[in-house]
Amino acid sequence: MFSFLVSFVVSALLTLLVIRHSTLHGPALDSNFSGVQKVHAHAVARIGGLPIFLAVTLSAAISAWRVPDLGYWLLALLVCASIAFMGGIVEDYTGKVRASRRLVLTMLAALLGYLVLDAKIARLDMPFSSWPLDSLWIVLPLTVLAVAGIANAVNIIDGFNGLASVVTIFMLVSLAYVGWQVGDMFILVSALTVAGATAGFLVWNYPVGLIFLGDGGAYFIGFMLGELALLLVMRNPQVSTWYAALLLIYPAFETIFSAYRRMFVRGKSPAVPDGIHLHSLIFRRIVQWTVGPKEARALLKRNSRTSPYLWLFSLTAVIPATVFWRNTEVLIFFSLLFIISYVWLYARIVRFKSPRWLIWNKKTD
Repeated sequence: MFSFLVSFVVSALLTLLVIRHSTLHGPALDSNFSGVQKVHAHAVARIGGLPIFLAVTLSAAISAWRVPDLGYWLLALLVCASIAFMGGIVEDYTGKVRASRRLVLTMLAALLGYLVLDAKIARLDMPFSSWPLDSLWIVLPLTVLAVAGIANAVNIIDGFNGLASVVTIFMLVSLAYVGWQVGDMFILVSALTVAGATAGFLVWNYPVGLIFLGDGGAYFIGFMLGELALLLVMRNPQVSTWYAALLLIYPAFETIFSAYRRMFVRGKSPAVPDGIHLHSLIFRRIVQWTVGPKEARALLKRNSRTSPYLWLFSLTAVIPATVFWRNTEVLIFFSLLFIISYVWLYARIVRFKSPRWLIWNKKTD
């Protein structure tokens, strides 16, 4: 908990500092209110990833000083993550780093992790057996795509105040718990450090949205999440590979489903943004009915009320993954159940047949 508390306090203070001096970050102020994925009504600094990154770096340095054996691993992980972070933070400041280039940088970060941390997908657990993956031509691209994919997936679900932050905190706490269960101190400390820094940022992001996570924050947290999940599973054979799959299934399947929807349903490039992600549909077709007067403050209320739906939905994967982290058969079952639930829920909402139990009573405040 020491790592969590240090990174939480440092992140909260640094985030407040960024907010108080937001005028110094003029190029990083998000003042575009007309985009298909925009739901805010005033200019907001989108560099929340900067205080998170600095808080994790400081907390990791303190942890390495207290436990020297962790020094190499923490330093190597941060060096790898900084590559993914830089692509995102430069985009936040300039708006000139294309998504393809950010993805390439994240893939380079994953490649470096493969080389210096030995972070690779070396096996696939199945009921009654475990399939080793020995071919470099399979392991390397699979590893790079998996880690970079998770980093990009976190960026995709970062659509509303507190959404990506809370979901990733759930996942990081789960990683810390399982790391503690198997005695992996590196995973425990790293996961708590990132979770604490993200929670410190969350204080100022939810519900009022005084600062946004930005691409830098989303890519950094997403990379750390994917890398730590991979390292936990591969360093500890008693942890099923399906634990990582189920733990990360919400952002991962959101990305896969979005690519399918854009390419095969709408006939467009998977890189073209749209406003019909699951969280966007919940915002427009469920949460909007919970606020009466159409005032400026109503937008804020609907924004803050959207994320809890997805928090609860993500827990339907995170909780069973955490409880059954070594039981491959049960983890596969819950993975399939989550996919079926996601598709069913999306189909109901997109056809204007949202389940009534999802709609709160309309208020006239």
